[in-house]
Amino acid sequence: MSPNGINHLALASSDIKKTLQYFNEVLGMPLASLYWMHGVEETVHGFLVLNENCLLAFVGSPKISNDVEYGVTHSGNPGDPCVGGTMQHLALNVNSLEDLLAVRDRIRSKGLHCMGPMDHGMMQSIYFAGPDSMTLEIAYLTGEDPSKWIDPAVVEYLNISKQELEELRNPTPYTRPSEPVQNPSLKEGNTEFRMHWPEAYDMFMTTPDDLLVDLLKDNVPPTEISPEDANKGEQLSERIGKGLEG
Repeated sequence: MSPNGINHLALASSDIKKTLQYFNEVLGMPLASLYWMHGVEETVHGFLVLNENCLLAFVGSPKISNDVEYGVTHSGNPGDPCVGGTMQHLALNVNSLEDLLAVRDRIRSKGLHCMGPMDHGMMQSIYFAGPDSMTLEIAYLTGEDPSKWIDPAVVEYLNISKQELEELRNPTPYTRPSEPVQNPSLKEGNTEFRMHWPEAYDMFMTTPDDLLVDLLKDNVPPTEISPEDANKGEQLSERIGKGLEG
């Protein structure tokens, strides 16, 4: 009972039209959907198709800056640092070396520099740059056993014990109880890992699940909504507040 893949990656874009066109023209990724982000003012969500179960998404807003500070906001290449929690680089998948070389040639045919392939043993990769100074990679898994690349020297460097390594390789199974697990209290819950939602966090995390699901329901396609209703979007916190008052 654990995630089994990537549903979508959501990356910030300072020019979402330009970004969607880049991935469409350079990598041939078709547009899946494009709409106002649910309950977020002046913010657009665009999705591109990777496969039938996986999308690449971008979030566009006038508030998103294109000011790049290498070593902080961006790495700039596959090896340099950036702030923890930001994207060091994005690697997309193909299924063979022939596919990898074909994508490389497609990228170069668009007038873009592309490095590789580089043979990493368990995978081979090419590297290039995208909008907003993104560092991009295309890779394919060669079929080599990835566990061969668990380096004992790195394990020792990170002070990972034998037991901890075993737990990392074999996570503890989880059995879901018969009754839903309730959110921990705001005071007792883990304070290290919390979304930064200053105005609404407490409200979101203390509203009963069934009520929250109902208040946040936004499942009608925009193509089936009248222009008048489409302009009635509200902030998530406003919608929940009104729902709780009601």
